[in-house]
Amino acid sequence: RDQIGLLRDAAEADWHHVEPAIFCSLLGHALDPRERHKLGAHYTPRAYVERLVLPTVIEPLRDDWAAVQAAAYTLDRQGRHDKAIEQVEAFHRRLCATRVLDPACGSGNFLYVTLEHMKRLEGEVLNTLHDMGQGQGLLQMEGISVDPHQFLGLEVNPRAAAIAEMVLWIGYLQWHFRTQGDVQPPQPVLKDFHNIENRDAVLAWDDVGFVTDEAGRVVSRWDGRTTKTDPLTGREVPDETARVPLERYLNPRPAQWPEAEFVVGNPPFIGAGPMRQALGDGYVEALRGAWKAVPESADFVMYWWHLAAETARAGKLRRFGFITTNSLRQTFNRRVLQAQMSAKNPVSLVFAIPDHPWVDAGDGAAVRIAMTVAEAGERTGTLHTVTAERNASGEGKEVELRQRDGKLFADLTIGANVAAATTLLATQGISSPGVKLHGSGFIVTQDEASALAPEGAPVIRAYLNGRDLMQVSRNVKVIDLFGLTAEEARAHYPAVYQRVWDRVKPERDQNNRAFYRDNWWIFGEPRKDFRPALVDLTRYIATVETSKHRVFTFLDREILPDNMLVNIAVDDASVLGVLSSRIHVLWALAAGGRLGVGNDPRYNKTRCFETFPFPTPDATRSSTLGARIRDLAEQLDAHRKARQAAHPELTLTGMYNVLDKLRARDGLQLSPVERAADGSPPPLTDKERAIYDHGLVGILKQLHDELDAAVFAAYGWSDLHAAYAETKGDADAVRAVDEQVLQRLVDLNAERAAEEARGLIRWLRPDYQNPKGDTAAAQTEADLDPEAIATPAAKLPWPKDLPAQIQAVRAALGQSPTAATPVEIARQFKAAPAKKVAELLDTLVALGQCQHTADRYTAR
Repeated sequence: RDQIGLLRDAAEADWHHVEPAIFCSLLGHALDPRERHKLGAHYTPRAYVERLVLPTVIEPLRDDWAAVQAAAYTLDRQGRHDKAIEQVEAFHRRLCATRVLDPACGSGNFLYVTLEHMKRLEGEVLNTLHDMGQGQGLLQMEGISVDPHQFLGLEVNPRAAAIAEMVLWIGYLQWHFRTQGDVQPPQPVLKDFHNIENRDAVLAWDDVGFVTDEAGRVVSRWDGRTTKTDPLTGREVPDETARVPLERYLNPRPAQWPEAEFVVGNPPFIGAGPMRQALGDGYVEALRGAWKAVPESADFVMYWWHLAAETARAGKLRRFGFITTNSLRQTFNRRVLQAQMSAKNPVSLVFAIPDHPWVDAGDGAAVRIAMTVAEAGERTGTLHTVTAERNASGEGKEVELRQRDGKLFADLTIGANVAAATTLLATQGISSPGVKLHGSGFIVTQDEASALAPEGAPVIRAYLNGRDLMQVSRNVKVIDLFGLTAEEARAHYPAVYQRVWDRVKPERDQNNRAFYRDNWWIFGEPRKDFRPALVDLTRYIATVETSKHRVFTFLDREILPDNMLVNIAVDDASVLGVLSSRIHVLWALAAGGRLGVGNDPRYNKTRCFETFPFPTPDATRSSTLGARIRDLAEQLDAHRKARQAAHPELTLTGMYNVLDKLRARDGLQLSPVERAADGSPPPLTDKERAIYDHGLVGILKQLHDELDAAVFAAYGWSDLHAAYAETKGDADAVRAVDEQVLQRLVDLNAERAAEEARGLIRWLRPDYQNPKGDTAAAQTEADLDPEAIATPAAKLPWPKDLPAQIQAVRAALGQSPTAATPVEIARQFKAAPAKKVAELLDTLVALGQCQHTADRYTAR
């Protein structure tokens, strides 16, 4: 009865100016600390909420609205007033159908703030219709309006779910009376849209039972919090009688989210370690079993990030944004981002704040957070870094932010746009993966090889894969019948032929590809186009495609490389030296992405090698500096091979693990190195000391250091080499110099591409790539694959509808490094009329969305 009285008093109160977000704080205080931690219930100040909601939801909608305004303006100028109104009305309908999901909505704070901003946008749209002579109330009378049915939530706490629905209606009605005065809303005032669901956001299951032992008894454990006083010591110790049963989730599976265009929210802050205590062993086991792609070391919030990214990559979500702790940048969480950002159809970060203050109003514990916003596709983004913080009058802190645009990486940093680099003619046609067998029967041991064919027979060759190169080699050989027909192989090498007939053909007979079935005696991918590049060489350069360490080495021409080796048909040691330098390794790390269980860097020949701008030939082929690079590279290659010959158990991986540990003392490691609690690299272990001694890794480091200095000088960038010494091991300072290196390489790539377009090609191996000494233009036309010519990115399709055309033109203008003409913008699209582009640009100028000087346009 008392509660009913309180409810009646609340209903009679004036709610016009109450901030609905207070319910989040009230709920947090109402929960006991353990329950609050389990739910991750924490109040987020409104300024922080808006800082995420705006880039996640509102900015994309406002971009759409700007395009519609421009389209309507264009149509109106053409005298097509009715069509202009149709464009605005269509946008309003889309706005009123746009759904926003918070999959950890708590009491609805994020949804309420989003609702308010979308109502503001709706007001602008309706005002535009009014100015165009269309009645404002017409669409609303038809029941078309931004309202709570569009704002979806998932919440595991039933009280919070009920509050969230109420918060949305309070916010909606407040907006109605602020804009409509005393006009009553349509009846019924409150509608049950079922838009807030009381359920788990990341895990679904059929039922929850208990774990039992062999005798059928329920298995239990200490509840993790109840203690008793030890009669001997007087200390509080766990009370073994306070037990909880171990739960078992039946048919656990990933949860499905309701369909929405946008996802935004603040999922629970629970680390991987405390998850079992907070959520229970049964839940954690079920969660990790259902989401095997999420590393077990990841925080709870990363399951939301992973699910949102998967949904976006499937084309079912336009954009998503989350608040997480700033540990998002650390390896155990970053792996989730890296996997999604390096997938075949990736997501990209479009907004990030890597380190932002945040205060849990529940217990006053200050923590740091990160904000990330992502969408599907390859995109650039905006990085905001906090430059100043001060206490605010309300909750949270006021911050000053510095903005920087570019490609955002998984560690929430931004740098040179290596992804935009153009493939260069200078490096075309001389690199390739090794052969792809498609039949393990091709591989033979040394003894088997001797029994099948005489020593030196060309059809049995030494064979290396990535593990052979970086770890301990298997010392195997491979049957290579490329260039022979089946009849020729049988006539000249009958024992070899029979081996392949017995060991390879049965497998190939079941292959779906006709080429593999019909040509069963040769490799699936014999690399016929790359073999001619090796003919006149005695050695070539190889590196493992996916490896923790980017190591380049010379291989004898007689060695046949496996598909997991990337090979470069050059025997000049100066090229090996440049490839082995910090400059190229940084480029490869930035350009190549990561792959595999170990999330190791991947060397993609197209992105890492064919885009890489080498020093000018004068600096590396005939000069004293070139001779220095060549000599150091020869020493480097010989040193490693000599140490491995003296100590067969010594591996390149082991040597470079130790090398990077030595480099870490100066902050110059090129692969991750575990650090001690104080941030310093730990001393070498006994095993690492043995590797150091056997591999003479101190000399290996000297050779690399001297090689780096020579290569920096060859580029004319000795200032950057000196800058590394000035960093004194500071990680941020080292990263800043690394970024300068990458930016100079990006700039040099653009310079070389421009040179090649004018006819100057700095061939890396001119005797093979341009044997006739033709002019660049003739060589381009006569000898090279047209797809390999250095050109900008492929032309984009020209959209069919007017608003999309305007968005495309505005985006192209925004990405142009300089002011552009309509013709230059039109060239970026397939079949885009320059006259039409010019008209759209003039419309954007009229609306203040771009600037016009002489015959050129620039983005605002």
